[in-house]
This record gives sequence, C-alpha cells and structure tokens, in this order.
Amino acid sequence: MRTLDSARATCEHYHPGLGKALEEIEFEEREYPGSPVIALFREHDGVGLLVPEAFGGKGADPVDAVRVMRAVGSYSPSLAAAATMHHFTAATLYSLTGRDDGLTAAQRALLRGVVPSRKLMASGWAEGRTRQNVLTPSVAARPVAGGYLLSGAKKPCSLSRSMDLLTASVSVPDARGRPEPALALIAGDAPGITVHPFWGNGALAAAESDEVRLADVFVPEELVLRTGSDDPERLSRMQSAGFIWFELLISAGYAGAAAALVRRVLEHERGSVTDRAALAVRAESAHLLLEGTARAVRDGDLDGEAAVASVLIARYAAQEALSGAADLALELLGGMDFIRSREGSLLASAVRPLAFHPPSRTSTAEPLVAYLAGAPLALS
Repeated sequence: MRTLDSARATCEHYHPGLGKALEEIEFEEREYPGSPVIALFREHDGVGLLVPEAFGGKGADPVDAVRVMRAVGSYSPSLAAAATMHHFTAATLYSLTGRDDGLTAAQRALLRGVVPSRKLMASGWAEGRTRQNVLTPSVAARPVAGGYLLSGAKKPCSLSRSMDLLTASVSVPDARGRPEPALALIAGDAPGITVHPFWGNGALAAAESDEVRLADVFVPEELVLRTGSDDPERLSRMQSAGFIWFELLISAGYAGAAAALVRRVLEHERGSVTDRAALAVRAESAHLLLEGTARAVRDGDLDGEAAVASVLIARYAAQEALSGAADLALELLGGMDFIRSREGSLLASAVRPLAFHPPSRTSTAEPLVAYLAGAPLALS
C-alpha cells in the first residue's frame, strides 16, 4: 500500500530502525503482555517525536506525527496506544514552554532531561477531553511543607509499568487561595506509587494499560507546574492543543492497525477485485481525512473551536470507516485464515477500541449539532 509505505518511511526518518526491530518479532508476541515493543520504542528515540527542538526533541508537525503513528499502529497497535499517551502528554506539557512562562529551574531541568534520558511519560489526566476536563483533577493534592501529598488512581493508565514520569492533573491554591489547575510531575518510581492488574482484554494487551495508584506520594512544590488561573485564554489554548493532538494521534494509530489488516487482504488477493477496492477505499478515506485535518491544523486553516470541531468530526468519521474496513477485511481473509492465524483477528479487534476513547459520540452529539448551527462549542 503506497500510503502505508509512505507512513513507514516517515517513521523511519524520525525513528531509524524501529520498524525493522518490530518486524523481527512475531506479530502475536508484539501484542502480548510483557512484549518488548515499548522498550524498542524507547531505544529508537520514540520519546522525542513531539518534544520541541529547543528541548532536544524532533518537534514533528501534526502531519508527520499522524503518519508516524499510523506506521506504528501498523506494526503494533498496542505500541501505538501506549505511544499516543506519551506524545499527548508531551504535546500538552511542552505547550507551556517557549516564552516567559514562570517555569522553575527544576521544571526546566526535568523537561530538558526527557529526550536525552529517553524518559517515557504516562498520563494521569482525563486525556482526550477539551475545555476544563483535560485538567480536571484526577488525584487529590494535600499541601504539606515543601510540596504536596498526592492520592488517587488512574485506570487504565498506559505505560504503567515502563513510565519514568507520571503527570497528574491536580488543583492547588494560587496566591490568593483560590483553586488553580496544575500539573504534577512525579517520578515513576516514587514511594507510594503502585501498579495493579486492570486490563483484561487481549486487544492492545502490550500497552501496559493497568491501574496506577498513588498513596501520599510526595511532590515538591517546584515540580508542580501551574497553568495560570489568571490567564484563562492560555489555559484554554493549552487544553485545546492537547485535545487536538490526542484525537489525531489515537485515531492515526488505529488507522495503522486497519491498514495492516487491509494490506494482508491485498497481498493475498482475497475476495473479488471490487471487494478489495471497496475495502481499500474505506481504510484510505479514514487515513486521508485524518491527514487532511492534521494539515489544516498545521497550516493554520483551523484554530480554536473550529479546529476542535473538525478534529472531532474527522475522528468519528474515521472511527466508522475503520470499523467497517476491519469487518470487511476479516470477512475477505476467510475462515481458514481466522482459524490458522491470530494476526487478522488481533488486528481487527485492535481497531474497535477507538470508539471507547473520550469523548464518546453520544456525549458530543448535542454540542456538535449546536456548534454546526452557529452556537459556541461547549463540550463537557
């Protein structure tokens, strides 16, 4: 498939050798719990894709990022899901840098160390949501001398067993005692952090999406990154950016899983040529829609509410097309392929979870309809 080959070439550009290293492992082994795919991602400089160049990263734009994630999803849907959480965290976190933003020396040192130390960041946020929900506190923060004690849980939390840093949304008092949203930067091995089994499905089983619990985990004041309650526009911009990145990247990963499934059908010439063409159109239309939306975001054609709404529409349309493509591909591969190999069924089942990522189509139906009719976009 031409577009998948192009995506894999882009992945090779940013992460030399990653695709080859993944392909050297049997597909089923890539997707099992304990798989080495996350370790390979770390070894091949996966962490720096969306980290700005000023902080040692690659600073990839949305189009290249979508292509890379599609390629990663075609090699390992589990890795694409896990990597999305790291990239989404990086994109949102580093959006607070780049100007006189009041970051502490400790915060800057930590952010500068992510790429050279190949640190993986797990998200303890309500990922993929916009407006106030991205930073709705997921854990409780209790002020103590020199910092805060954090308690709570995140489940599922991808990268739970490989994370070097856990970022958690918290609420802390500002200078006037009012609650202010903030991000706590927590060492993955900090005392009080424990990981517990949670993910019970065979699909995406290598993403390490288990439960992370925090019990009085101490975080020093200098590692709590305040988002600025006095500047709601800045907070809104950051939340919108994080939302847009999440929806594009997670959708692209699932598009990659579907593309790998379609590729099997085309290579084995299963079904009639009309069936194969119809299958390719479904999968390619989803990819082209996501990439086109990413290009519009990159080029500034979409901004603010328009960008959020467009990304949502692209995600839901891709979700429907990819689901249909997975069903048809599995049917065309046939019963003997289903019986003799788990690859097809694993890929097909790995496409489905896109529907479960927030926000659901049901929850956004009314706000989207109202927005399309001229009202502000008010997602909750």
